[in-house]
Amino acid sequence: MSEQANRKVPVGPTKMTPSEAFVETMVANDVTDMFGIMGSAFMDAMDIFAPAGIRLIPVVHEQGAAHMADGYSRVSGRHGVVIGQNGPGISNCVTAIAAAYWAHSPVVIVTPETGTTTMGLGGFQECNQLPMFQEFTKYQGHVTHPARMAEYTGRCFDRAMSEMGPTQLNIPRDYFYGEITAEIPKPARLDRGPGGEQSLNEAAELLAQAKFPVIISGGGVVMADAIEECKALAERLGAPVVNSYLHNDSFPASHPLWCGPLGYQGSKAAMKLISQADVVVALGSRLGPFGTLPQHGMDYWPKNAKIIQIDADNKMLGLVKKISVGICGDAKAAAVALTQRLANRTLACDATRAERGDKIATEKAAWEKELDEWTHERDAFSLDMIEQNAQERTFNGGHYLHPRQVLRELEKAMPEDVMVSTDIGNINSVANRYLRFEKPRSFFAAMSFGNCGYAFPTIIGAKVAAPHRPAVSYAGDGAWGMSLMETMTCVRHNIPVTAVVFHNRQWGAEKKNQVDFYNRRFVAGELDNQSFAEIARAMGAEGIVVDRLEDVGPALKKAIDLQMNHGKTCIIEIMCTRELGDPFRRDALAKPVRLLDKYKDYV
Repeated sequence: MSEQANRKVPVGPTKMTPSEAFVETMVANDVTDMFGIMGSAFMDAMDIFAPAGIRLIPVVHEQGAAHMADGYSRVSGRHGVVIGQNGPGISNCVTAIAAAYWAHSPVVIVTPETGTTTMGLGGFQECNQLPMFQEFTKYQGHVTHPARMAEYTGRCFDRAMSEMGPTQLNIPRDYFYGEITAEIPKPARLDRGPGGEQSLNEAAELLAQAKFPVIISGGGVVMADAIEECKALAERLGAPVVNSYLHNDSFPASHPLWCGPLGYQGSKAAMKLISQADVVVALGSRLGPFGTLPQHGMDYWPKNAKIIQIDADNKMLGLVKKISVGICGDAKAAAVALTQRLANRTLACDATRAERGDKIATEKAAWEKELDEWTHERDAFSLDMIEQNAQERTFNGGHYLHPRQVLRELEKAMPEDVMVSTDIGNINSVANRYLRFEKPRSFFAAMSFGNCGYAFPTIIGAKVAAPHRPAVSYAGDGAWGMSLMETMTCVRHNIPVTAVVFHNRQWGAEKKNQVDFYNRRFVAGELDNQSFAEIARAMGAEGIVVDRLEDVGPALKKAIDLQMNHGKTCIIEIMCTRELGDPFRRDALAKPVRLLDKYKDYV
């Protein structure tokens, strides 16, 4: 039977097994790839994945599988699917599903569980799997009878898309067997509208009166494929566009109205411009607290501006920031509706379009110049580390490099159409200033959950979804240790990617707190690493050590060539100084107080 015939789903009530109902419902939802580790709990269904046209990609660790499903989803705009053995295989996925939740990724996690005949007896690999995920899923479907397999499976896929977040399909392992009559449900997808007429009219009126409007382009713009619509609204207003935190791909960096990201380690140009706004349009952004915190010594959020917030989830409207108008609607449709309302009106900001354009260009040029000249960190600790590292040699015989200079060189060498994922950590956070994109679905960060070990498996999933695009991950040496084993997944299954590892021999983000609050008393922050390039070669990948600044760009270009033209995964190990950028947030800790005599010196 042809592959096309195998992807044809039965119509109407049909006699089949529950395993077949489960698989056919996935086929109806266009599932072609899944990530996980095989297990006896779902083996009857797994046996027919291949003839159904579904590839199960085995991973090294299930957390990686769920991150891969997340990356797959964020690039493709459709479901990512992860599955594992009941008990430990499923519990291994919790962290990654939490990350997918905060990325609004429609990931479906399939959780086969202990059989119904022994449930509650404390059998092998038995646990209650629904409470594990209740904080991090939009919907949990528990198959209550084999005859309802297709129904619950279809609902989980539908709800993942309608709610834009992970859903859980929990299946007792004995419910894969038997004979049922099932009808495979057709996928249901919402047609989202622009929001209510009254709120749209109120927003248009505010914008017509605005003298310095600013647009925040958020993740909802990416998810709604609304870049062009956001551009049209911005161009009508002559408004600077800033990216919401960790959504650097939500507006093209080459556009003259683009000003860079807000939030931690963001763009000074973006912050200075939004601080002058009298009306802000938060398009597809929940205005998360971490993405609007003071930075560069600037409390830039405009306290007296009118805020128009547009979000598909009504619960986000006004949750973090006080707003003047809340629009519950699709980012694309809302942008179109607002642009139409403003099209034939004379706007207050029309008179200052040229002046504001000059201001945007001036602020951007000043920020770029500052970035070019900001070659290293200038705090006392970093200067000490730079001096110390100058006396040392890397294990490759070269010198330790300043992270900022490395990030700038990587930025310059990035290929067109690149996809980049970043992990959590000090250097990765500084990278936020240097990552610019021309198209959406190109930048993937760990978002609010902020877990280490995120970037590499996520970019592997992204590469599976878009094999024609260059795929690059950034990780520090601490986070890399949590995910480097997935290099074997790349080699085993011919999924070529490029990983950049910043080898600075420390847990930098947390160590910065020990510098700022604990008088450089370092506990558990230092890392003594082997060569990650050599480890990569031992796993069958390519490995490059970089310890000269002039080699950074060529190394990335070589690795991309290996990826795109030779099908090779390459790990670029960049030897960096121990200097540290700004902390995540200065209000997160307090100066220590000790009341017991034996700890009196620990202040």
